[in-house]
Amino acid sequence: MALASTGAAALVTPLARAAVTGGLDPVAMLLARLSIAVVLMAVTLGLTQPGLLRLDGELAKRVLLVGSIAGVEICCFFLSLAWIDSSMSAMLKSVQPLVVLMLLALGGERLLPRHLARLAVAVVGIYLLVGPSGQLSALGLTLTGLSILLYAIQLVLLQWLLLGYDPRTVTFYLLAVMTLVVAGFWVVQGAQWSDPGKSGWAAILAMAVISTYFARVAQFVAMRHIGGSQIALLWPVQTLLIILLSVFFLHERLSVYQWAGGLLVLISAGLAINRRHAPQEQN
Repeated sequence: MALASTGAAALVTPLARAAVTGGLDPVAMLLARLSIAVVLMAVTLGLTQPGLLRLDGELAKRVLLVGSIAGVEICCFFLSLAWIDSSMSAMLKSVQPLVVLMLLALGGERLLPRHLARLAVAVVGIYLLVGPSGQLSALGLTLTGLSILLYAIQLVLLQWLLLGYDPRTVTFYLLAVMTLVVAGFWVVQGAQWSDPGKSGWAAILAMAVISTYFARVAQFVAMRHIGGSQIALLWPVQTLLIILLSVFFLHERLSVYQWAGGLLVLISAGLAINRRHAPQEQN
């Protein structure tokens, strides 16, 4: 489930970057994506298990906290794609697992030497794979940095506060809160909307159904079994998939060094999912 979620989420960066450079407003596109995902989730739960739509007071407070952070994070990420190209964004986001592990360590989870070894292999692979080819923008760099930090906080809080609840309930209400936060951003910037066109709608639907609706549920289910640190260590796989999608669909080419970097990323991912030790060791 973690790998499936990672693969689904990998579609977002190339699709969103292509749409933004094609003229779509990033916040309006994001609002459409999340709105569709929320409707899909509401219909699914309403038809299958309406009892999961019940929300008690304690869960409401926790979802409001995590969902608000997630909403600001995703706005920062989508806005950054207007200023930083996808390769530079992927390279910067490669430090995200380290941020997650540091936060988990502050909360008492053991940070083992093999975690750091996996990250070291992954970081070397990422830099060989992506390379310093992007154009740095101060605003884009700031937005990306905020996205990295807020996403790490969101993942840690999911593990600490929400693992005891049904993932479908949590996912639905998190998406609902995120949609409200994004709607607030959209209103503040003028609430402008223009027809995305066929290609724009195709990108929005793919991001809504695959990269949001499915990926969110899969991620939360996976976290219940392997924890936030394991999911964080699989982040390099997402970066590799982003590059491969760019090769196949945007006709970019990879050098020998980049393929070597991709191999290191896969090795890191293999180490991350190789659970040779007891679960209580947080392997």
